[in-house]
Amino acid sequence: MTTPLAPAPADQRAPRTVEETGLPFLFLAELTAKVLHQRGQLRLPELAQHLKLGVGVIDPLVAFLRTEKLIEVVRSGASGTDADLAYGLTEAGRARAAAVLARNAYAGPAPVTLAAYTAQVQAQSVAALQVTRARMNAVFDGIVVNPRVLDQLGAAMNSGRAIFLHGLAGSGKSYLAERLRDLLDGEIALPYALMVDGEAIPLHDSVQHRAAGDEAPAALGIDRGSAPDMRWVRGLRRPAALVGGELTLDMLDLRFDPHTRLYVAPPHLKSNNGIFIIDDLGRQRCTPDALMNRWIVPMDRGVDHLTLHTGHGFQVPFDVIVVFSSNFVPQRLSDGAFLRRLGYKIEVPPATKDEYACLFAQACATVGLAPDPGLLAQLFDYLVERHRAAGVPLLACHPRDLLRQLRDLARFEERAPELSREAIDWAWTNYFAAGATPGVTPDTDRRTGGTMEKL
Repeated sequence: MTTPLAPAPADQRAPRTVEETGLPFLFLAELTAKVLHQRGQLRLPELAQHLKLGVGVIDPLVAFLRTEKLIEVVRSGASGTDADLAYGLTEAGRARAAAVLARNAYAGPAPVTLAAYTAQVQAQSVAALQVTRARMNAVFDGIVVNPRVLDQLGAAMNSGRAIFLHGLAGSGKSYLAERLRDLLDGEIALPYALMVDGEAIPLHDSVQHRAAGDEAPAALGIDRGSAPDMRWVRGLRRPAALVGGELTLDMLDLRFDPHTRLYVAPPHLKSNNGIFIIDDLGRQRCTPDALMNRWIVPMDRGVDHLTLHTGHGFQVPFDVIVVFSSNFVPQRLSDGAFLRRLGYKIEVPPATKDEYACLFAQACATVGLAPDPGLLAQLFDYLVERHRAAGVPLLACHPRDLLRQLRDLARFEERAPELSREAIDWAWTNYFAAGATPGVTPDTDRRTGGTMEKL
């Protein structure tokens, strides 16, 4: 007989006792004192709403704090019931809460255990997603993309492994990487915070973790019955984070801010069950080798290792599709040990003439240019000839950037934008530095073994 699988932690009913929370009694008692210290007088239902725990869990905590003379009843309501009593800290309670806050200032919803979080991440793994050709076509509808690149990206998203996008600056790598987030179907649940070795680590980020739709929160009352555990935020879109040149190695570790006395979770931990994009790889303040070596174990084992400020190390799941985007070919950034862990190395090439024509037409519509089709074709051919003569590749960014300059000039002169050979020449001169070979610099010369001074 097959034993039915236990529901994922976020699908289980709310804990009805302190023991069922999986958290130490003293930890929850101190968390309650911290909440009262920051919010003042609260009734039991208000404490329950803030801590995301049932009154049945909180009641013994309050009884313990009263016995220890750390809290007291400060007022009672007209009904005279326990639910109508308001509690506040005593002088001893304020001193105790201040001491606890000095160690860790977290005073939000009760956290979940690391084991529960790990089980939930596994239950909603991003590796289980299936991206079909129909889905890819729907997400990239109206977007000019090389069909070969689109096929590679579709296959790569089904692998659950890291993706390395490379190509000339302006070829559209960053835009493609950001569009991949729209392929992440399904909703996830995420805890407000984790508890590790007695330390609370905030995890839910209202900016990065957004609701997939309208979710009506379950009511927190005296009898919650089979209500879900409210320590979890449900109905969230799969997260997608993007970092660029500001990324440092320190950001990838768990940090404790000595001023706020709060932990800051690394961006890839907040991105579990989603996608994490490292844009413009090679421009960070750390070397590419150092950055990539930081990812070898997580990408290979599916786990990462973090350390509390107390020195306690622990393991967290690493269920993230990592996308690297760079102007450099992979071989110039790292060695074979790392490169073999990259599931897909996809080059985003310059646009073909037909693709460039579509981009040019789209850019014209965006800036309000609507020339006669015959004139448009002539001016497009003129622009392509300028590219050929200057040795400038047809990059996806060029039509948009050049035609925006014509829009800017028209605004300055208080007239409608116009397209002509003279206008194209004017924008071209502004856009490309005189004396430089556009599209080929020491940083973007990818085929001739050029130098990499900035690395």
